[in-house]
Amino acid sequence: MRLTGHRILPVGRNEAWNALTDPETLRAAIPGCESFESSGEGQYAVVMTAALGPVRARFNGRVTLEDIVIAERYSLRFEGDGKVAGFARGTARVALQDEGTGTRLEYDAEALIGGRIAQVGSRLVDPAARKFVEQFFDAFCRLLDGKAEASAAPTDAAAPIG
Repeated sequence: MRLTGHRILPVGRNEAWNALTDPETLRAAIPGCESFESSGEGQYAVVMTAALGPVRARFNGRVTLEDIVIAERYSLRFEGDGKVAGFARGTARVALQDEGTGTRLEYDAEALIGGRIAQVGSRLVDPAARKFVEQFFDAFCRLLDGKAEASAAPTDAAAPIG
């Protein structure tokens, strides 16, 4: 399965980069993600729950960042094991470019799934994967919007109200 596309992020490239490499932001944006913790330089341990048709599983996985050019691009390898439900593994390339006051994020991902989760067939898997990506970017952009609003809010406790 291959997914490609782009999104316009509502923040500058450095802020987008910081969020894309922040484990807590990623944990909050990834649908079903229970934990996303650093396990070494550019390596993360991930636990997430996913459902596809009648198959629901908890996956333990790893994400490794590679080919890193700060604030421009990285590649990542991912793999997850859902025991009896099956597995997922693949790669993704992410690139950032300035776009007006925001950032254009382009992605190109390839994934392979196996086991029971693959048996539900590509007619369910492909739309579910696209929905997963949309849910991630929707949540990610909401988090970025919230951080932008928080940084623009006055921080002086003595500021007049009203």
